[in-house]
Amino acid sequence: MIACILAGYFSYSVKGQDQSLADSLIHVVDSRNDLSDSTICALLNKISFNSTNPDREISYAEQAIIYAKRIGNERLLAQSLRNVGNGKRSKGNLASAIDYYLRAGLHYSNIGLELGVAVVYLDLGEVYRKQDNFDNSKLYYNKSIDILRSENDSIRLGSVLLNTGELYRIHDLLDTAMLYFDEAESIFRKINFTSRIAYTLGNKGLVFAKQGKNEQAEKNIVEAIQVLEELSDFDPIAIYQISLADIYEQRGDLKKALNYAHSALNIGQEEGLKEQIRDASLKLSELYQTQGYYRKAYNYQSQYITYRDSINNDEVIRKMADLRTEYEVSKKQAEVDLKQTEVDLLNEQARNNQIVLWSVIVILVLVLFLMYALLKIYRVKVRAIRIVKKRREIITAQRNQLAEANQTKDKFFSIISHDIRGPISNFHGVSQLIQLLVESDDKEALLKLGRMLDTSTSEVSSLLDNLLEWAMSQQGRMPYKPEKIKLHQLCNSNLGIMQNLAAAKQIKLTKKVKEKVTIQADKNSVSTIIRNLISNAIKFTPEGGKVDITLSYEITMAVISIQDSGIGIPQEKMSHLFDFKGERSRWGTEGEKGVGLGLTLVNEFVELNNGRVEVESQEGKGTTFKVYLPILSE
Repeated sequence: MIACILAGYFSYSVKGQDQSLADSLIHVVDSRNDLSDSTICALLNKISFNSTNPDREISYAEQAIIYAKRIGNERLLAQSLRNVGNGKRSKGNLASAIDYYLRAGLHYSNIGLELGVAVVYLDLGEVYRKQDNFDNSKLYYNKSIDILRSENDSIRLGSVLLNTGELYRIHDLLDTAMLYFDEAESIFRKINFTSRIAYTLGNKGLVFAKQGKNEQAEKNIVEAIQVLEELSDFDPIAIYQISLADIYEQRGDLKKALNYAHSALNIGQEEGLKEQIRDASLKLSELYQTQGYYRKAYNYQSQYITYRDSINNDEVIRKMADLRTEYEVSKKQAEVDLKQTEVDLLNEQARNNQIVLWSVIVILVLVLFLMYALLKIYRVKVRAIRIVKKRREIITAQRNQLAEANQTKDKFFSIISHDIRGPISNFHGVSQLIQLLVESDDKEALLKLGRMLDTSTSEVSSLLDNLLEWAMSQQGRMPYKPEKIKLHQLCNSNLGIMQNLAAAKQIKLTKKVKEKVTIQADKNSVSTIIRNLISNAIKFTPEGGKVDITLSYEITMAVISIQDSGIGIPQEKMSHLFDFKGERSRWGTEGEKGVGLGLTLVNEFVELNNGRVEVESQEGKGTTFKVYLPILSE
């Protein structure tokens, strides 16, 4: 049985034949005068491809060749040549068909269109299949399949698989044929390619027929014929009808077998299909011989031989071989030209690579420079962050110190305001009492009251002086003007100030200031030191006690020693004697209220003058303060 020829209907547009479409396109070409040559060429090729009549297919393709040459478009020219080859092959003019296919292949190769080359390989495979040359046909089919798989062109691949399966069916390799048909059908069903699905069904029906599965074969073939009749695609219908004639012959229904064989012959004669005429004639000869109609059998046998020889004569085969040789030589030359082009491209690529290399080097240098600049910026930024962090730490420490100092001041002023409020409040009562005593002429009580008023005034004055001096020192504005001071004179002047205060409590104030010592210090702050220490000694010494003031020196330090016979200092207060920590206020021996600010000023003023202060005390026995101040070096 002759196989269904599909390559002739497979154009580069990947569409099935459609005569109605061809007719509508003919109308467009005939009715429009404003079309460009390239548009007309493309339309003529579509008309040729969709034409179901081989003569019309050839005619329109030859017109397309004229336009393609005129505009110099090799792709359109290759397509036009293929369409002529398809028409020639449909008519059985295989030598002429292969000539056109080879010319089309060269044009596709010239423009580097691999898909076009793949389709030409398919066409050549078809021609060799018609010549029953299994090896060459398989060779070109496989070349086409390789290209189409690499290009991921599933639609064209489906058609080549279909034709390759047909090659294996013709040579009775039925299982392999069915594998190709199954893959092709899967591809066509995914895209709903109706005509190709019909071809696949019909060809699988042919396989079933060879396997003796006549019912399945008839079902597939009938379904395929119904679809192809709607598409007016008569070439494969004729082949499928010949197969149905075989099936009904085997069933013994010779009438139906003859009907299908005659129908196939009529299609072949109407469409000018030599292969279908040949195969239908052979089948009719066999059927009539079976029925004993030898005359008819002889006539159809003669017709079969005539068409067989016209297709397979020796001259045609020789010419096909010559054409193939010319094609291979032309292809080799094209490959040589391609190699030279590749060498030129490689040289150009080498130059481009060198340019790229230098560009990369320049970019790397710029990147390295940018990285260096960024690193410098980063280091500067890190340095700045460290400085800011350090400054923040300093500010935080200063803020904490300031907060602590403010808390101390708040506490200090609270204590002072409390202690001053009492003596000041007493002044109001004293003023009223003075008026009563004056009215009663009680001079003795009045004198006593005067002494009490004098004592209170002195205490308040001393307290205010201490507050002022300490506040000034805390704000950093304490005036410090070191000068040459005769220390014994300064001690004696301050003793004179305190003499009345000691006499009021009947305390013996003795002075042993005989050493003449000269120091370099601030006179006001040293006077404050002496007054505060003498005042404290008197305050915490009971009536009838004594306070001794001594001036001496040890190597480079003058020593002022103030010793009393007072109540002493508790041991637990000794560690916080010169700061604001702990309970500092104490009552004097005559009820004098003390807040403990004087010793803090003493300590600060001693340090201000680069000296030091030492304390020795026993409760109930008295206290000794020693102040060390640097002697003026001569």
